[in-house]
Amino acid sequence: MTGKTWAYEDFAEGASLDLGSKDVSAAEIIEFASEFDPQPMHLDEEAGKASILGGLSASGWHTCAMFMRMLCDAFLLDSTSQGSPGIEHVKWKKPVLAGDRLTGKVTILSKRQSKSRPQLGLITMRSELLNQRGECVFELENTGMFLARDAAQGQS
Repeated sequence: MTGKTWAYEDFAEGASLDLGSKDVSAAEIIEFASEFDPQPMHLDEEAGKASILGGLSASGWHTCAMFMRMLCDAFLLDSTSQGSPGIEHVKWKKPVLAGDRLTGKVTILSKRQSKSRPQLGLITMRSELLNQRGECVFELENTGMFLARDAAQGQS
């Protein structure tokens, strides 16, 4: 864990972190759906157009997976993350369609040190993904567990 940039102390309430962007292709929508969510609107453009979604759309679970990759690349893999005790809520607010460009951000809602494990901090975050039109397509709120910097350096 030594050398990780993001530790509990580095998160400030109210701060926003940019998750970058991700282009969503028809091929990846179909690949994910073929294995994990083989509903017609995720596998076929015409079926997607005939649905209320309006086109070939990513599964909500695929959207979650893309978000997780963006989170990992933005800062999570360079942090003292110890996982999460769960997700408060996830909302798929609009369809993610083939050709969309997603951008993401995380806002720190609160932070506190664990009473039972003082070396561990709990960070509550709200995350959003927006499409190229600025529409929110995904919202998630969860708590992440991060080691304090001194505790992380002691694990080397």
